[in-house]
Amino acid sequence: MVPLHRVEVLEYLDTSGRSPYAGWFNGLDAPAAVKAAVAVTRLGQGNLSNVKGLGGGIFEYRVDFGPGFRIYFGKDGERLVILLGGGTKKRQQRDINDAIARWQDYRRRKTQE
Repeated sequence: MVPLHRVEVLEYLDTSGRSPYAGWFNGLDAPAAVKAAVAVTRLGQGNLSNVKGLGGGIFEYRVDFGPGFRIYFGKDGERLVILLGGGTKKRQQRDINDAIARWQDYRRRKTQE
């Protein structure tokens, strides 16, 4: 078994300083918010057991609760995760497209620093 290593989890901020992940998370009811918070904690512990690679550097963490919650993120190296947003199975393709655009923006702005 490969040992898990801690990773830093940060939220992507758009050019206005807003976090799409926080906007999604703040709209959840209490039980769903708890499940999402646990998922992010697991990411921070390096637990990628519910993660699927989507290509282009984007990953989807599947939360087994309610309408099929998803948390989208990118990995910046081995020890940094950037939360890009969240959603449900129903809006999955639109949420993935949004996550891809955010990841591209993050990478572009990072290279400009």
